[in-house]
Amino acid sequence: MRNSFCHLCFCLSFLCLVGAVHAQPTPPRQWNANEGKLNIANTIAIGSVELGYERFLDQNQSLGLELLLMDRFSYVSESGSGEEFNLTSMALSYTYYFVSPANPSGFYVFPFTKFRTGTFTETNPENGLQEIDMDGLLIGFGAGYKWVHKDKFALGPYVNIARGFNEQVSERFHPVEFNAGFSIGFRF
Repeated sequence: MRNSFCHLCFCLSFLCLVGAVHAQPTPPRQWNANEGKLNIANTIAIGSVELGYERFLDQNQSLGLELLLMDRFSYVSESGSGEEFNLTSMALSYTYYFVSPANPSGFYVFPFTKFRTGTFTETNPENGLQEIDMDGLLIGFGAGYKWVHKDKFALGPYVNIARGFNEQVSERFHPVEFNAGFSIGFRF
């Protein structure tokens, strides 16, 4: 009986110790949890302003929100004098980084959804002025590489591909859209 009592006291003491260890405050985070960024390549190449924000869940995962002003379909240019994109988009993403605390730079992958709103207008000599409603949802996947310097500055290239679900857009353009960029970010 005395042996059983000792075992019970040992088990209760062990459980109290485990509970006390788990109750200790966690150490402060060793990395910045937010990143604001700009896709500088598309701003220069096609005049689209792509602003993004990422909230890191841990060092390897983040949730992102991106606002695309003066957006356009893939890299279709406004080559004719009567062609004009008037689009705004918002993208939500989940990013997984293949990095470690010792090396915060590395490859990443991200599935995303994008909602686009706006119109594409073109003047056709045969049909006159035509306006295409570009509103729609796109679902896609991308990958990239990010160099991180002192957990403050992040930059790197990325590519993505998405499938749109707007029949009118698919008739004029293509349902699959390719995009690429080079982002410059600041972590805080």
